[in-house]
Amino acid sequence: MNHPPVSSPVLHSTALYTAAAQALAAMLPTEAPVTATLCSGPRPVMSSAGHGAGASFVGELSADVLVQVNAGLLGGTPGDTSALVSGADVLRPALEASTGVLGTGVLSAGPAIQDDALLGDGETVCFDLASAGELIGFFALRIRENAAPEAARATSDAERADVGARLGRINSVEMALTVEIGRTRMSVRDVLNLETGAVVELDRSAGAPADVLLNGRLIAHGEVVVMDQDYGIRITKILDVAEGLG
Repeated sequence: MNHPPVSSPVLHSTALYTAAAQALAAMLPTEAPVTATLCSGPRPVMSSAGHGAGASFVGELSADVLVQVNAGLLGGTPGDTSALVSGADVLRPALEASTGVLGTGVLSAGPAIQDDALLGDGETVCFDLASAGELIGFFALRIRENAAPEAARATSDAERADVGARLGRINSVEMALTVEIGRTRMSVRDVLNLETGAVVELDRSAGAPADVLLNGRLIAHGEVVVMDQDYGIRITKILDVAEGLG
């Protein structure tokens, strides 16, 4: 059953939503070009016959995004978890392209939204995705307003003390600290052709500092060291919030 049309006004100009939808459509790995058209009828729903991916974006503008494309166009079958590259992996670059038009920010590494809640929200804008004259899926985008800078600076000393007290309660909570020496982008074909002994070139030169990430967020740079027979990381620079988001 489709969601009923929602007539609530969107938060930004239609041009911004359209630009995001077009950027996503251009990155979808289909044989024929994909067009994105603003939905004029009932809202779409998730289908068992499609590959879907959703994520949240936090930055200058924050947003929730969701895309679904007929599984046959991306290879594989719906719900297949045995494949080396999942449907969500294939759709990830398209989501990154769509949120790239919103400015600087970070796209969540995994699903962070409720599909039904997003599609049923009056602030969500939906687009039909079509290729070779046939409807192949949809794209949904909900932009969230960030707090005004003036409001953010108005936090009182008492509120800051309260935040510190609340943070003190989670001092013993463990978080994942990850060291990343570099990244690269590869086509699905190249990934599937990897063999034992293959060398993958990263986007970082030898001797460059490694990134230190806390729960996936960049917090510092450092150099890799060897301690006894184990690897370690010597912190060379702690990043502030703005640098970590860049």
